[in-house]
Amino acid sequence: MKTFYEYKHIVNDHLGDCLPDIQPEADILRQAMEYSLRVGGKRLRPVLLLAACEFARGDINEAMPYAVCLEYIHTYSLIHDDLPAMDNDDLRRGQPTNHKVYGEDMAILAGDALLSSAAEALTAEPLKYIYEHDKMIRHLRAAHEILKRAGAAGMIAGQVADVRSEYEEADEATVRFIEEHKTSDLITAPVRAGLMLAGASDIVLNDFTKYAFNLGVAFQVLDDILDFEGDADLIGKNVGKDKDLGKCNYVCVHGLDAAKEELHRLTEAAVSAIERYGMPAAFFMQLAEDLESRRY
Repeated sequence: MKTFYEYKHIVNDHLGDCLPDIQPEADILRQAMEYSLRVGGKRLRPVLLLAACEFARGDINEAMPYAVCLEYIHTYSLIHDDLPAMDNDDLRRGQPTNHKVYGEDMAILAGDALLSSAAEALTAEPLKYIYEHDKMIRHLRAAHEILKRAGAAGMIAGQVADVRSEYEEADEATVRFIEEHKTSDLITAPVRAGLMLAGASDIVLNDFTKYAFNLGVAFQVLDDILDFEGDADLIGKNVGKDKDLGKCNYVCVHGLDAAKEELHRLTEAAVSAIERYGMPAAFFMQLAEDLESRRY
């Protein structure tokens, strides 16, 4: 398997593969889409998909459109999150947010276009294998997995709970729902989709689903911690927004010390879920440990 940065480099090279042709009259839309795509980012989700596919001995060239589309979906969600009606952020990844550069109207449309471009590409991929039934089914399952977890019962449900929790008394159940859906669903999706593309067994799929779920919740808990004590220059966006907005996050409910303990517990749970796979799964175990200590 490759290193994280090797996968990331491959993703960056293919980032424009699934963007549609846009007429000159709407060229500003393409500029707005590419601005947020190219401004940087961890590329965690597409990297997870490619690594999961390769772990299960799949072809990462076949998996590439799914990896790219995941980054489109993630980027669309960030563009919309940053809008004044949502989190009202001026900075993202150290740069002005999309609506600060292109205006709120174009930012909304750029997010819409990234999501629709992803859906268009994801549903087109299985059609390439219409004469290879088993492969077509694997591709259909992967596409459905991504779109489902990004949808109204997945990531968007978590965003709804996040928005509605502002200025309300924070409670444990709401925090858990936000963590599991706003963040963890779109980290679980790439792992499962990558394994599905490679035809992994149900046992492998179940074990890695546990891994990804815990990794995703841990990722959000650390985001909550960094919002309270992170370095804005490292993070690339303003900190302290959750506290200012009265957001319902883990630190608000349980405190910083408990959040750090939970972060470690979740990281250990993620690693434990796939320990039995040994060295072939070392990439994923190391990634979980690395993410626990990230500062941005």
